[in-house]
Amino acid sequence: MHNIFIIYTGGTIGMVKDETGTFVPFDFELIKRNLPDLSRLNYKLTVHSFNPIIDSSNMKPEIWIEMAQIIKDNYDEYDGFVILHGSDTMSFSASVLSFMLEGLQKPVILSGSQLPIGEIRTDARENMMTALEIASTKHFGVSMIQEVCILFDNKLFRGNRSFKYNSAKFEAFRSPNYPVLVEAGIHLQYNQDALLNNSGKEFILHTKLDDRVGVLKLFPGISPSTIRAVLNSDVRSIVMETFGSGNTTTDQWFLDLLKEAIDNGKNILNISQCKVGSVELGRYETSTGLKAIGVLNGYDMTFEAAVTKLMYLQGECEDQKDVAYWIEKDIRGELTIND
Repeated sequence: MHNIFIIYTGGTIGMVKDETGTFVPFDFELIKRNLPDLSRLNYKLTVHSFNPIIDSSNMKPEIWIEMAQIIKDNYDEYDGFVILHGSDTMSFSASVLSFMLEGLQKPVILSGSQLPIGEIRTDARENMMTALEIASTKHFGVSMIQEVCILFDNKLFRGNRSFKYNSAKFEAFRSPNYPVLVEAGIHLQYNQDALLNNSGKEFILHTKLDDRVGVLKLFPGISPSTIRAVLNSDVRSIVMETFGSGNTTTDQWFLDLLKEAIDNGKNILNISQCKVGSVELGRYETSTGLKAIGVLNGYDMTFEAAVTKLMYLQGECEDQKDVAYWIEKDIRGELTIND
């Protein structure tokens, strides 16, 4: 019998319509009533429900820490963990948990649905049953999945490589810069070469998160006052979303503002607004100046991974130089270095 621990945070999967027709959260009993097949599985399921149930738009670092601590506290007793979570911020949660749970050797799978489990055409049943099956799968007694993942629409993605791209289709998530880990058809097809192998590593929980992270999304015509407002905000690091392969305007006033912020101790991380591809600092003239003043390379990190990795590193490192060093390193399979 497989022991699986389910963390029910909330999300569309467990919602019902109130008297006004608005979807509102309900408890885990609703899910159990709509999944009678759960009792037929050779699984021992333990459920921890958050109280109150959380809409994922209200996700915050305190809840991430609570989830990570629950996994740590139950780690030795269970074969795998399934987190039922709203899809809107699922990639943020999956990303930050991947950094907080170092040396993970068991599956932590986040899943949910686009339609509530009580709806006729819901995707909730398939998502949850597949997540449970993958969470329990072992090879010679060793978990096949040893990382934090997202399971949606018959595909298992590395959590810190995924993002939600569609709010209207069951195919809600994509991971264009990293292969799908598992595809669920008649059989579960594992992409062995893409899986993390943490066998033999020590499992370490990290619970210090520093949320002093800002975001600067560039657009043609952005004003100096707008950029100055972000750069002068009370943050330690700034995720700068640039054009193409990491390009920006070459106007001197812009570079001067960035350099002033960096000289004052702020880290500026360059990621692309493009969903596919990677930042290549220095490839074009429009990014050469950035490299020269110390802008950091985010390579092909997703926005969600970039923000949460900075929170994690800032929680772990007091020295900004240490944050700058590790943000450009692949520590949990979240980026591909193309230098």
